[in-house]
Amino acid sequence: MTVKVLLLEDEELVRGGVRMILESAEDIEVVAEAPDGSQAVELVDRYRPDVVLTDIQMPKVDGIEVTRLLARRTAVVVLTTFDVDEYVYAALRHGAAGFLLKDTPPRELVAAVRVVARGDAMISPRITKRLLSSFTAGGAMDKAQSKLAALTPREREVAILIGRGLSNAEIAKELFLSESTVKVHIGHIKAKLDASNRTQVAILVHDGGLV
Repeated sequence: MTVKVLLLEDEELVRGGVRMILESAEDIEVVAEAPDGSQAVELVDRYRPDVVLTDIQMPKVDGIEVTRLLARRTAVVVLTTFDVDEYVYAALRHGAAGFLLKDTPPRELVAAVRVVARGDAMISPRITKRLLSSFTAGGAMDKAQSKLAALTPREREVAILIGRGLSNAEIAKELFLSESTVKVHIGHIKAKLDASNRTQVAILVHDGGLV
């Protein structure tokens, strides 16, 4: 199966380099590209990409707004030189399935696109620890715990393992379940928590103090 990618990046040289890296993989195709997010919705409707790879700082419509507009329709990965906490957290809060820095090695970038296309999340290791220890104010904890209370005991177990960064296969092994059953649980969890992807589930789990 070919992974279709929409690439949004205002610097033409960078955009060309990223496209070359992605298309060096036989199973990835850049179906469309643009210098900003002003046409993002139209391009997603036209090309139905599996992954949208977007920069943060772009003219007209930036990567945060792109994420807000598209995260419930397709997987969005932010690729940027800026690892500022506010950018990271805003992107993930709006539903980004991944946040990568532009110094990510080519092989890891290709792997990240594949991972996100499968429905998993990918965050640059350099910022993961800092991200998960930040923005845990009491109000956020109370709100997260209120949402998490809607989960069944089994769904809560699955959500905690998502928060620990386990893949579907690892969760299945940990809980002695099939991967298909894990996927069903994750679907229910996302619906109950009003989360567009597992990254948002992980943030709620951390905000709620479960991990």
